[in-house]
Amino acid sequence: MENKNINLIYTLLSFFIFSLIIIFSLIAINLRPLTLWADYQNTCIREESINKTIPWAVRKCNGRSKVYQVK
Repeated sequence: MENKNINLIYTLLSFFIFSLIIIFSLIAINLRPLTLWADYQNTCIREESINKTIPWAVRKCNGRSKVYQVK
């Protein structure tokens, strides 16, 4: 009886671990577009901040450089 109880526990644990692996894999796949956007932002900020300040480059790369113009 004890052996069947241990087998049931190991089976349930294996099922839950396998389920977690599948869930985390789906989350990682769904975050792929976010990583592409972040890479683009890093490249844009690096290139734009060569002659300007970093805050200005961030605003320009986000498309909001006209909103924060000092008048």
